[in-house]
Amino acid sequence: MALSAQQISRWLNSSKLSSFMTALQLRRRFQRPGTTLLCGVFAQPRVSSEGCFLQWGFRTYRTSSLWNSSKSADSSRQEINCAQSTLLPSVNEPSQRTPKIPSLDSELSLEGLDDVPPLSPLQPISDDEAVQIIAGPPLPPSSVTLRDYVDHSETLRKLVLLGVDLSKIEKHPDAANLLLRLDFERDIKQMLLFLKDLGIEDTQLGPLLTKNYAIFSEDLENLKTRVAYLQSKNFSKVDIAQMVRNAPFLLSFSVERLDNRLGFFQKELELSVKKTRDLVIRLPRLLTGSLEPVKENMKVFRLELGFQQNEIQHMITKIPKMLTANKRKLTETFDYVHNVMCVPHRVVVRSPQVFNTRLFKVKERHLFLAYLGRAQYDPTKPNYISLDKLVSVPDGIFCEAMAKASVRDFEKFLKTL
Repeated sequence: MALSAQQISRWLNSSKLSSFMTALQLRRRFQRPGTTLLCGVFAQPRVSSEGCFLQWGFRTYRTSSLWNSSKSADSSRQEINCAQSTLLPSVNEPSQRTPKIPSLDSELSLEGLDDVPPLSPLQPISDDEAVQIIAGPPLPPSSVTLRDYVDHSETLRKLVLLGVDLSKIEKHPDAANLLLRLDFERDIKQMLLFLKDLGIEDTQLGPLLTKNYAIFSEDLENLKTRVAYLQSKNFSKVDIAQMVRNAPFLLSFSVERLDNRLGFFQKELELSVKKTRDLVIRLPRLLTGSLEPVKENMKVFRLELGFQQNEIQHMITKIPKMLTANKRKLTETFDYVHNVMCVPHRVVVRSPQVFNTRLFKVKERHLFLAYLGRAQYDPTKPNYISLDKLVSVPDGIFCEAMAKASVRDFEKFLKTL
């Protein structure tokens, strides 16, 4: 006897329901001890293309373990809920209500909170929970100042606390990008400990890192190797710390370059090892700066100013800055002292501090002494005026000890110039 389409549909629905209930009972029977399955069935009729058969979808939700006294009561309540949820709606009955997903807050007891697994970022949340999420301000995709990134970067915040001037670093885009990629614990902390162990004080870290921010891109082992090289050349730890403070880029140069620089000054200036070491300790920029000014000034001393090699050695060991001074300043100062003040070479060699003084100061004091008739710079004659004292002592001592006049008289004289 042929069956109608309606009878076939009912038979299929009954068969699916029976299979589902059997699977549900087996799952409940063989579940792990201490674990409860909350069964939620989402049944929504979907008519196939021919309009004859219905398809049903099912979902299951698992919660964490329920323990002790709450286990039996919750299990019985869940069985009732499961049985009710498995009742399939009629074909003619519209399915508009969405089944309620069991809530973790309502089902779990306080004893089971420790066993709740961490929430997955892919776990769906309700609209009310989504609205309560407070997101921080977005990270700027690009900016002309590092100030916009300080609130987002722990590294930048800690560098600011150390005294690093980000306003100077941000002028170099590559440096700004470097700092934003660094992790304080991984990339910076060990570098700071290394510098402190070297002898750099906390208050000196900020200015040093502001000038040489590129030190963070250096390998720590390379820095230790460079320090070890300097120590092998009999530079003490105190000397190295002083050199690094005065020349922050010193440790950014390779051992080969440091060795070549020390060899150049020892050979070019014909200095001993000890004098070469003392020279670079007092002016470590000689190891990091360009050699062109040094070579140019050596020619000026020999060819234009007429000093001998031993005289040059004596002057630069007393005033190392003469090696990197402006060429025009050197020639103008020597021209005034030698040709106007009539100071011979041998006296200038004994007082090289005059090359490290502003020329207008030398002129003012010389003219005042000449006005008083006391401009006498020959050490073999009476009333000798030392060039070093002439340019180094304050106005009060100059007027009282050398000019034998008052400061007011000196100030009145300067107004006449």
